Amino acid sequence: MERVCFQLQVKPDRLQEYKERHAAVWPEMLRALKDTGWNNYSLFLRPDGLLIGYVETEDLAAAQRAMAETEVNARWQAEMGEFFVELEGRPDEAFVRIEEVFHLEDQLGRVE
Repeated sequence: MERVCFQLQVKPDRLQEYKERHAAVWPEMLRALKDTGWNNYSLFLRPDGLLIGYVETEDLAAAQRAMAETEVNARWQAEMGEFFVELEGRPDEAFVRIEEVFHLEDQLGRVE
């Protein structure tokens, strides 16, 4: 399982609306994410708009391609794109991936 962490920057004047939109994501979007391999997916938002995402997936590129083929994702990305600062492309493809440098279970598995 691939663990992926990423960041985006939400516009400061759109923080409240961004949170409200994610408090009630469209049911068809939730199902599409799950069906295309986005597991244990979470978003974390700092007061300054730094957004950190985390997802577990068998293959991120395959999960992104599968989502890109869904109609609901096209609608969702079009609406969400306006929330981000200096975004080149759709939010689900233009995020900055953060390198994982430590994972407890991986290291425990090597010493036990």
